[in-house]
Amino acid sequence: MKKVCGRREFIRMHVISGSFLGIAAALTRCDSASRSSGSGEKGPVPEPCEDLSGVSENDRQIREKAAYVTVSPQPEKTCSNCHLYLPPSGGKACGGCMLFKGPVVPSGYCTYWVPSQAG
Repeated sequence: MKKVCGRREFIRMHVISGSFLGIAAALTRCDSASRSSGSGEKGPVPEPCEDLSGVSENDRQIREKAAYVTVSPQPEKTCSNCHLYLPPSGGKACGGCMLFKGPVVPSGYCTYWVPSQAG
């Protein structure tokens, strides 16, 4: 014959088993986080001209407001022919911009593009 449990016993069983499942899930997440951050294995390394690791959140927002992209939607308007572009120096692969911090590629573009003054 089957034993019928009361409401309190039913709730107690499910709360206890639910607690164990929650703890197990939390430990699993902690374990995977420690593996990904502490094992020496790193995610994909960004291209040098796309690496914004040294750029502050405020400066990233300025880049976003300028709508900077690495490939210009208008071929005649690129960072390399913009007055605000700072060409690469010291053997670096990327240039810069007078408006915002961080790497800038010559083929890039932003909404503040100004034709360079050839002289």
